[in-house]
Amino acid sequence: MKILQLGAAALLAVSGMCLAQTAGAQSNPDVVAKSKALVPMPPWPASDQRGMANTLGPGTWMRCAQHLTNAKSKTYEISHLRSNSMPLSPFGVPLKYQYRPTVGIPGTKHAFNGEQVTSGEPGAQGTQMDALGHFAYFDDAWNGEGDFPSAKAHYYGGHEQSDVKPSADSPLLKLGIENVPPIVTSAVLLDAKSHLGGGQAMKPGQLVTTKDITAMLAAQGLAWRGLLPGDVLYIYTGWSDNWKDPDNGKMYYTKGPGLSYDAAQYLREKAVVLVALDNPFTDPVNDGQLMGKAGPAEGVPAGLPFAIHHENLAVSGIHQIQNANLAALAKDKVWTSCTMILPLRSRGGSGSPVRPVAIGAPGQS
Repeated sequence: MKILQLGAAALLAVSGMCLAQTAGAQSNPDVVAKSKALVPMPPWPASDQRGMANTLGPGTWMRCAQHLTNAKSKTYEISHLRSNSMPLSPFGVPLKYQYRPTVGIPGTKHAFNGEQVTSGEPGAQGTQMDALGHFAYFDDAWNGEGDFPSAKAHYYGGHEQSDVKPSADSPLLKLGIENVPPIVTSAVLLDAKSHLGGGQAMKPGQLVTTKDITAMLAAQGLAWRGLLPGDVLYIYTGWSDNWKDPDNGKMYYTKGPGLSYDAAQYLREKAVVLVALDNPFTDPVNDGQLMGKAGPAEGVPAGLPFAIHHENLAVSGIHQIQNANLAALAKDKVWTSCTMILPLRSRGGSGSPVRPVAIGAPGQS
C-alpha cells in the first residue's frame, strides 16, 4: 500500500511539474515578476471613467510582448461571425444588415459593393463589449409604479444620472464606450467546461465561483502566477456550443451559466481589467428566469438579478465582453496569451461590437 501511495504521489508531482513547465513556457515567470512594479493599482482618481483600464501600460505590454515574440504563438479569433441569422439578444433591438447591389460610376472602370444596418443595436449584439455607463443602480429597488425614476440612478465613479445621461435622447456624456482605451494586455484562459462540466457545457444557472477560479488556476499550472492586475480573464464554459448560425433553435439567449457574485468581488480584488465568458449574459441565468418562471441564481443579492453586470460595471470598473468565442483557445490549451481588444470609438455609446484576438502558444497535451 505504501509503495502504491508513493507511486501515486510521484505521479502527481511529475504531473504538477509538467503543468508548471507548460504554463512557464507560455508565460515567463521573470517577465511576470518584473511587470508587477509597472502596473498602477487602485484607487483611481475621483470621477474616473476608465475603471480597471487604468492598469494598462508598460507592465501589461511587457507581459504581452513575451507571447508576441514566441515562435510557437498563433493568433486566435475571440469573436463570432456577425450575420442576420446569428443568435440575437432579447435585450437589444434585433440587428439587420441590408446588402446593396454592385454599382459603378459612369466613365470609370470601378465597381463597388456596400451594406448598411437598417435596424438594431450593433453594440448589443454578437460578440460585444459593455461600456461602464451601460449599468447604473438605485439606493432602493423600484416598485414598478409611476414613471421610471432614472434621475436617481448612480453610476461607476460617483457619477449621477445628470452627469451621464441628462435626457432621454442624450448619448452617454460620461462613461461611454469611447473612454475605453485599447486593451493590450496579458490574458488568462480558464477551462470551466472541463473542470466544472466534465467536458460538457456548463448548465443554465451554474456558477463559476472564487473557489472554482483558484482550483482551475492550480489545475492548469497557473497557481504560481494567479490573476494579475491588468489581466483579461477568459472563462470557457462550453455554452458557446449552443451558438448556431442560423439560429433556428432560438435557445442560446434564453439562459446560461455565469459568474457567481463572490467571484465578481474576487476579480475586483485582483484588479483584472476585463472578464469575458462564452455566454450571453456574463451573469448566470436559470432556465425560465427571463420569463419570470424562475428566480435568479444562488447568492445573488436582493434586487440585483444581474448582480455581475452591477458589480463589474457600476462598482468595480471591470469591463466585460459577452459571447466570446473561446473553443479554439481552450482546445489548444492556450492558458496565457497576449490579447488585444479595441471597441469602436462611438461617442456616448453604451457598448460596441468588438473583435478580440489572442496571441499565444499552444500548450502540451
